[in-house]
Amino acid sequence: MPKTIAIVGALDTKGDEFAFVKEEIERRGHGTLIIDTGVIGDSAFEADVSRDQVAEAAGTTIDALKERDDRGVAIDAMADGVAVVVQGLYEAGVFDGIISMGGSAGTAVGTSAMRALPVGVPKVMVSTVAAGDTTNYVGIKDVSMIPSVVDVAGINRISRRIFANAAGAIVGMVETEVREAADKPLITASMFGNTTEAVDQARAIMEDAGYEVLVFHCTGAGGRTMEGLIDEGLIEGVLDITTTEWADELAGGVLTAGPERMDAAGRAGIPQVIVPGCLDMVNFWAPDSVPEKYRDRKLHKWNPNITLMRTNVEENARLGEIIAEKANAGSGSVSIFLPLKGVSILDSPGNEFWWPEADQALYDAIKSNVSADVSVTEMDCNINDPAFAEAVTGRLLSDLRR
Repeated sequence: MPKTIAIVGALDTKGDEFAFVKEEIERRGHGTLIIDTGVIGDSAFEADVSRDQVAEAAGTTIDALKERDDRGVAIDAMADGVAVVVQGLYEAGVFDGIISMGGSAGTAVGTSAMRALPVGVPKVMVSTVAAGDTTNYVGIKDVSMIPSVVDVAGINRISRRIFANAAGAIVGMVETEVREAADKPLITASMFGNTTEAVDQARAIMEDAGYEVLVFHCTGAGGRTMEGLIDEGLIEGVLDITTTEWADELAGGVLTAGPERMDAAGRAGIPQVIVPGCLDMVNFWAPDSVPEKYRDRKLHKWNPNITLMRTNVEENARLGEIIAEKANAGSGSVSIFLPLKGVSILDSPGNEFWWPEADQALYDAIKSNVSADVSVTEMDCNINDPAFAEAVTGRLLSDLRR
């Protein structure tokens, strides 16, 4: 059955390129919906959704943007407007997938539209900046970024293949049917390499109990994505076993999820079990990326691209206060579990990050700052011991059944 694919782009500066993609998609038997986000010159061909409609959705006009003659303002406006337009069109069932192309500005506009769509809607962005840090473009959504290799400027022997491949990718995505399965209640769990064993054990227990577990890797984007899905009302309960992103937020590491990490479950009022997993470590890239002020700290080369820094007593005390503050804000049932023999593989007796005094500062700060409504359980084991997974899942299952 033919599908409709939205094509978002500036038809004034990149009309030939988008006409090529439009033709490729239609040649494969699918329809297109052209959304023009150009501001500067005349459109190369007529769009289904005009630039005037996009600007109007942003509360302005094309004439006003031209008169102001500020490229940054124009990009921001068209990015805001296209997000509103695309969200409304998708909710009305007008299209099935979306594709865009561009440089940094075109990528900002195109991905703004994509981030307005639910997870699962096919999204392809051909971009000159796809090989760099795409955090701000992708956000917490499933945007597929394809490096353009050459600039999105004309049809040549390189761009022709890249653009055709991108058209084929979005066509393949919209044609893909997902096999139906019985929906189960969703649980989120946070994981890191140093807590994989704990989360795998917990996931198996929750799945045996009839739940589907979505595991998020705590890389900053992982934590933000988990928070976003909770805010969307899709999640029944949270196993926040790995809260390590807060260590990066506090100490300036590279995998922070921002200051709102751990807020969504409290807002949603759903049961949550919190564990200070991997708060013994802050993440940096290769060793030479570690800030000078930290060079004399205990460092561990996790892999060629990741260097871990052991958090100290003072940092753990502050992290404990933050964990307690986040737990206190919960409007549903909240439980904290403390593994007294370490919060990671490295933080276990005999291993490199084992530092009982630092862990104790963390635990003491949690216990002294947490409210009476929050349950705190101490266990004489490491976070990855089977008994710990059984305890945290047992508590969450009990709270879910209330």
